[in-house]
Amino acid sequence: MERSPETITNDLLAVVTRELGYREKPGQHTKYGAWYAETVKDPQYRNAAWCDMFIAWAADKAGVTDYVGAFAWTPSHARWFEQRQAWTDEPEPGALVFFDWAGGDDIKGIDHVGIVERVDGDKIHTIEANVDKVWLKRKVRDESKVVGYGIPRMVKPDLTVEPADVTLALRPDAVSATTSQAAGVDPVAAMATGVLVVAVGVSLIFGGFHVRKLAFSVGKHRRSAATPSPEPEERPLAGVAIRSPSAPGETAPRRRSRPYE
Repeated sequence: MERSPETITNDLLAVVTRELGYREKPGQHTKYGAWYAETVKDPQYRNAAWCDMFIAWAADKAGVTDYVGAFAWTPSHARWFEQRQAWTDEPEPGALVFFDWAGGDDIKGIDHVGIVERVDGDKIHTIEANVDKVWLKRKVRDESKVVGYGIPRMVKPDLTVEPADVTLALRPDAVSATTSQAAGVDPVAAMATGVLVVAVGVSLIFGGFHVRKLAFSVGKHRRSAATPSPEPEERPLAGVAIRSPSAPGETAPRRRSRPYE
């Protein structure tokens, strides 16, 4: 059932406001990560960076996931809004605000996400999870670090989009992988790929090479002592991403047709 813009905003803010003051448990465990891990059937999300998983949880409780999305990786969440023509540089209550602590304006550089509670001149009052080390709390921000806003009321739930490939960026102690999306399989391309794989395998065997396990760079949401965040209020976080299952041919765990990133 289609929701009115007012009920989307009010219902989402009602849920997130009730969660103010929540503090993560030792080992970065939260009830939001536990819920997300159970939803996508992957235990590694239990102690992953949780600012976006909190929003996924809140949207589910408010019954507005079709308008808000459900993600664990902020750049892909922002891209989801962009693909649905619901991405803007104008804040409003109920909008998701995406930050890049380095001050960039590219979606790929996004580090963090919160929800706008109200706008007061050039200040945005937000509710954010995983800030000030362990808290879910209100913050007052200027827009110097804002990349853009995702507007749930502008999302059309029945809109079909063609998402791009997304790299899975798991915690540093986890195995990283990539997912790719294809609408169909070209028999000629499949045969060529098979021949290439065999040729590479033979060359590795006879050349005595040792294949190292592939590891892709972690996303902006990471906890890495080597790269401290420029934002003093936000600790470095561990990147976790899972491909949106709204696309055809998706193989990642899905919860009905809702996207998880």
